[in-house]
Amino acid sequence: MNSIDVPTRLSMETLHGSLADPAIASMNLLNELIDEYPMAISMAAGRPYEEFFDVRLVHDYLEAYCDHLRHDRKMDEAGVTRTLFQYGTTKGVIADLIARNLAEDENIAAAPESVVVTVGCQEAMFLVLRALRADERDVLLAPAPTYVGLTGSALLTDTPVWPVRSTENGIDPDDLVHQLKRADEAGKRVRACYVAPNFANPTGTSMDLPSRHRLLEVASDHGILLLEDNAYGLFGEDRLPSLKSLDRAGTVVYLGSFAKTGMPGARVGYVVADQHVAGGGLLADQLSRLKGMLTVNTSPISQAVVAGKLLLNDFSLIKANARETAIYRRNLHLTLGELTRRLGACPGVSWNTPKGGFFITVTAPLVVDDELLEHAARDHGVLFTPMHHFYGGKGGFNQLRLSISLLTPELIEEGVARLAALLTARLP
Repeated sequence: MNSIDVPTRLSMETLHGSLADPAIASMNLLNELIDEYPMAISMAAGRPYEEFFDVRLVHDYLEAYCDHLRHDRKMDEAGVTRTLFQYGTTKGVIADLIARNLAEDENIAAAPESVVVTVGCQEAMFLVLRALRADERDVLLAPAPTYVGLTGSALLTDTPVWPVRSTENGIDPDDLVHQLKRADEAGKRVRACYVAPNFANPTGTSMDLPSRHRLLEVASDHGILLLEDNAYGLFGEDRLPSLKSLDRAGTVVYLGSFAKTGMPGARVGYVVADQHVAGGGLLADQLSRLKGMLTVNTSPISQAVVAGKLLLNDFSLIKANARETAIYRRNLHLTLGELTRRLGACPGVSWNTPKGGFFITVTAPLVVDDELLEHAARDHGVLFTPMHHFYGGKGGFNQLRLSISLLTPELIEEGVARLAALLTARLP
């Protein structure tokens, strides 16, 4: 029988349920629209600024790391070559350098053995949730709205996500206490709460210092972990201490990424998991066991590129990203100014005013869904992200997220003008 005549034996009903969840589709929606409407101004994708990309830097970074192997680790040329070309250890070959960066930029004291280098932060999230999800009682708490990558990792690990109220000051610690009580009454076991205290994706909100201390207190008192995602923490006017640097009770698992601060194409992230597991060493050791069966290891060449950038900048990504940070601050101020100029007099239209990061949340008295997004791309030449994607389709239908990271001043002015034309045409 010809292979094309073989009857289909698969259906969506026989595949994992996550594949039919809207959260999975949302990760691809914007890419599809960008391909379909290439001339539209994208105020959607949270990608780093591209003007400073330079292929020659890749060679500089690789050479810097090779010099480090030769001089600091006393490797011969065969050892240097093997480090780049072979699989490498599952935990990663640059954990010690990441630890030095965390000490330099975040005042985090991380032992290298507590660090697992991952294929982007996405793998770090998956590994942590896979390890924590032991049976059907286990649930994860997360702010509503929340990053869709976290939602996707939860779907893939069959981990239910319970929402916690989010305010202009980030996740609400008091509502976290309430949700912990609800979960206990329902016979559920809350393993962790995901939180992005600095310029969160998608809202752009940040937590003030008292709220950070309160959140740590709640986590310690109730015996749960905090999964801290700090992808945008460098890009703000006022840099508050990370939860991990404030943690004295071992409650924080730190999720790190070099996508915004190093090089997104390298796909290098990491997790700091220094919690002790009875009979199992560190939590990092257990995550490494899972990683060994998932991706085996993170590309040593990708790690070398990131390491070289650290080495050439005295282990400071604050220093390495000084130009980018200035661009993001400029773009944020310009976008907020253009919103005021174009939409300030429109009744019912409002937006928040983040102090850093990539994102602004706009609220309008109309339905903001995927149909409106496609209309915006086709007829107005502008792209944004409907916020309902970050609510799991259960809210946010009158909000949209704007990203300012990729744009020039001219594109910001034109992009906001196009957005304003779209919204004013639809306003009641």
